Amino acid sequence: MNLLVKGKRSGQEIVRVTPESAGWKHVGFSAHRLECGEQLEFHSGEREYCVVVLCGVVTMAVGGQVWRDVGRRASVFDDMAPYALYVPGGQGVNIVASVDAELALCSAPARTERPARLIEPASMQRSVRGSGANTRYVCDILPQSEEADGLLVVEVRTPGGHSSSYPPHKHDCDDLPGESALEETYYHRLNPSQGFAFQRVYTDDRTLDQSMAVENHDVVMVPRGYHPVVVPYGYESYYLNVMAGERRVWQFKNDPQHEWMLKPP
Repeated sequence: MNLLVKGKRSGQEIVRVTPESAGWKHVGFSAHRLECGEQLEFHSGEREYCVVVLCGVVTMAVGGQVWRDVGRRASVFDDMAPYALYVPGGQGVNIVASVDAELALCSAPARTERPARLIEPASMQRSVRGSGANTRYVCDILPQSEEADGLLVVEVRTPGGHSSSYPPHKHDCDDLPGESALEETYYHRLNPSQGFAFQRVYTDDRTLDQSMAVENHDVVMVPRGYHPVVVPYGYESYYLNVMAGERRVWQFKNDPQHEWMLKPP
């Protein structure tokens, strides 16, 4: 199965991954571009959603609640956290763009009744991970410390010439406390937009081993295995990660062949 899903260069829907198209059970993802005044409507059904306002400003309505003028970034590469909206199952959602906007719809099976809520940038933890040419900048949008049924959502900016999700790590075994089993999608953006990055998805026995050149708006599906990203010089990388599994815990295992680089000299 090809793990690379190409993004569309025009139209409202940029890219879509469903559990059926991915051949797995949990993670759903789509990205949408809205022109000023354009709207997006959907029903959450039996799934929970985290709607991330990647850039632009929108008004969002769920079950009689309305959040107006949500969003503050002109680009995903702005040095600030996004706004997001948590939507439980069984809800109709209406989103209208106040200016041109880009949205990510992240979803997983809903299990519990809980209220819709706005997730504000001030509540998100931002951190620097790695060092040297392994440095990247992380924003936890919906981490396991915040309420949800299955979803985990995080975004990462990686400078040009750096590696990310590195050393290679995986989370495909239900073996807590050592490792959790989580499906994952990577939604890639590049700056400048004509750039590209590389992502490899591989297992220890190499029964899965795909290396992909990813372009702006592409998605890489990670059903299992290690999944590092490398960004060429001159282009900045952004990706939005969506993870979900039977248990809402992110616990990963590094590739033992490359874990040596984490040891102090």
